[in-house]
Amino acid sequence: MPLTNNDILKKLRVALKLRDDDIVEILNLVDYKVTKSELGAFFRKIDHPNYKPLQDQILRNFLNGLIIYKREPKDQVPKKDADTKAE
Repeated sequence: MPLTNNDILKKLRVALKLRDDDIVEILNLVDYKVTKSELGAFFRKIDHPNYKPLQDQILRNFLNGLIIYKREPKDQVPKKDADTKAE
């Protein structure tokens, strides 16, 4: 059985030791608003009546937000000096 977007989010949540608050914060970094109750629906089992499949757009926004969360945003990353040469 292939991994669903919900499975991917669950595995990342466990691997990175993220709480629901962290995931909400990560999604807010890319201006995607989600509530804790919506997140709960993504983490439920498929046969649960309140289960909601995670759409590609939400997973994509989470991954983009995770980049910002784990390191500085692109416009804040220090630029290398043009005169500096790699040795």
